[in-house]
Amino acid sequence: MGGLEIAAAMLGVVNVLLVVRRSIWNYPFGIAMVALYFFVFWDAKLYSDALLQIFFLVIQLVGWVAWSRAEKVDDGVAVESLSAKARLAWLVATAVAVLLWGSGMARFTDAAAPFADAAVAGMSVSAQILQSMRRVESWVVWILVDALAIGLFAGRGLTITAGLYSLFLILAVAGLIEWRRKLSA
Repeated sequence: MGGLEIAAAMLGVVNVLLVVRRSIWNYPFGIAMVALYFFVFWDAKLYSDALLQIFFLVIQLVGWVAWSRAEKVDDGVAVESLSAKARLAWLVATAVAVLLWGSGMARFTDAAAPFADAAVAGMSVSAQILQSMRRVESWVVWILVDALAIGLFAGRGLTITAGLYSLFLILAVAGLIEWRRKLSA
């Protein structure tokens, strides 16, 4: 997968850098990245992550529309925070989804790491939806996803992607700091 994985990773870096800056132009890069990563993950037998790319394609389009209609502040879109009750609901729903999906992958496929893969996939779904809604908490979830994904992808020989997620981890911390700063401003 070398060249395809490298191209997807490069598109991913541009995508996340633009998300940190709250730029709507992150979406074309994100769409191209997820299209390529579908094939990278399928080839590595990380089926949850491969299928996740289809979801990401749809949510990228939804997010692009939502961000285009969002309130603009200074150099990007406005951001908001979840209530405590909403945070708890997202946490419970994500945990249930991960357990159900991981159980299904373990039982019905030859997935290499069904529960770790399901955790990355399930938390990524939550993070991406929250990010499309412009919620600061999306970055906390991305930090968890990135930390888990680094080991998962390295263990499957996807060293470029593991390196990308290491960079994503740094960018997620920067995104959390930047979005919190914009929230309080």
